[in-house]
Amino acid sequence: MSLMGIDIGTTGCKVVVFSEDGKTLSSAYAEYDIKHPDPQSTELDSIGVWNSIKSNIRIAASQVASSDPVQAISTSSLGEAVVPVSADRKILGPSMLMNDARGNEYLESVRCRISDTECFQIAGNAVGSQFGFTKLMWIRDNKPGLYRQTWKFLNWGSFVAFMLGAEPCVDYSLANRFLLFDINACNWSERLLAIAGLERSKLPDCVPAGSIIGVVPAPIAGELSLQAGTPIACGSHDQCANALGCGVIHPGEAMYGMGTFPTILPIYDAALPPEKMVEFGLNMEHHALPGVFVSFAYHMGGSVVKWYRDTFAAAESKSIKEQGGDIYPKLFSELPDEPGSLFVLPNFAPMGPPDFLSDSSGVILGLRNYTQRGEILKAILESNVFALKISVENLKSLGVPIRNYKAVGGGSRSDEAIQIAADILDSPFECPAVGEAGALGAAILAGTACGVYGSAAQATSLLVKIRKVFNPDKEKVAQYRDLFDFYRHFSKDLTDLTQQWNEFRKKRKILIDESPVDVQQNVRYCQIRMGSSTP
Repeated sequence: MSLMGIDIGTTGCKVVVFSEDGKTLSSAYAEYDIKHPDPQSTELDSIGVWNSIKSNIRIAASQVASSDPVQAISTSSLGEAVVPVSADRKILGPSMLMNDARGNEYLESVRCRISDTECFQIAGNAVGSQFGFTKLMWIRDNKPGLYRQTWKFLNWGSFVAFMLGAEPCVDYSLANRFLLFDINACNWSERLLAIAGLERSKLPDCVPAGSIIGVVPAPIAGELSLQAGTPIACGSHDQCANALGCGVIHPGEAMYGMGTFPTILPIYDAALPPEKMVEFGLNMEHHALPGVFVSFAYHMGGSVVKWYRDTFAAAESKSIKEQGGDIYPKLFSELPDEPGSLFVLPNFAPMGPPDFLSDSSGVILGLRNYTQRGEILKAILESNVFALKISVENLKSLGVPIRNYKAVGGGSRSDEAIQIAADILDSPFECPAVGEAGALGAAILAGTACGVYGSAAQATSLLVKIRKVFNPDKEKVAQYRDLFDFYRHFSKDLTDLTQQWNEFRKKRKILIDESPVDVQQNVRYCQIRMGSSTP
């Protein structure tokens, strides 16, 4: 018996077919481009992306069709973007992404009617422009014909399931990304809908992740090399699917995503105080499993590692890439053993909670004429963990301790990077053997829904294999504790200084080029280039 997980991201989609015991049987991947029809717009071509996803499904399914045909399907997807569809499954328009600026103009009026704390009490989030509701308000007012024609606005996980033959449904984690969902009632919020002036009928039904929501009909099955009647299970938000796919299912555990957006996703089982969560810049969302919640601590510091590669090792990287290799193992082999030879403020790119900085700059402190490049890379890696540890400490103060982490993402291929995180956070880290946690999480939802596994816990115990365990080095833990105190004490001062520097540079830019720097446009461009789908 095989299970298909469809992982839909901002810039690409991967379809993986797993055996019942978790072996990868087939896979297919395709990238697609983000579109910018005008400077304010950031969207996906819904038809083009759907064609890419269909092609991936066909390729992955055809490779196992004769030997081990797919028995159930589910999805993992980016959060806020939605696709307008008709009742007869026609795609009616493009999909506006989270960093699309259209709709931002509604935030002031919304905040006049509901405070951030009140909004959090209902939806688990403070008011923000990244969520789907402002995009729907913009379509309503600026494309009334499209709004009237649209039967449902579906996020990408719901949309793919719908186009495969399922009913229009959304799980609680993805519903959360509209900022119209009541996390306590597990349904759409009448108050938030009224504030936004949006119709409940335009939204899908809310169901738990892993619910059977339909089957693949014969015409679509034939087109995609699937069996007619294959069950379709409701999927989840990609971050939650990633956590499920690496075995993070119990309170006290956390996923540590090591990619462009370093992300810590902890699990807990009780509501947290809205005032403090808003103060700390944290959200609250249902996990893909019943009865537990997650939050996101994140920033964009992973892009600084790419900057380091392209700045300090551009020629080497190009040469090794041309030979089919990867420069990162060599760069990580140059890391010094001892912590803290340099200090880095990782604000090279947009930062997440608690401060959500956009107009800041990075700092490398302590450079000497004998500094080695490996010291710079190590300080970058350390700073990325320090920035996340602020949120870890804030959650701990609210009664959400993290006992252990599971590392996923491209950075988890580096044992050195994982060990640094284990030492700074003073916690064991496990590195799962699976390379596609999001797709595996979706496959687990599919398998649990159709009875292949008795529970998600049984599924993860069977499917999630650990490649290596990293225990904190107590001597380095003590050193990093002092360095974190330095970071916490001086990062605010350094951030203030960099903002003053940016203001100075902007004034100089006006004098020289007679054009101001559009900081928000630079932020959006950076997010677009890095393929952001993180809330």
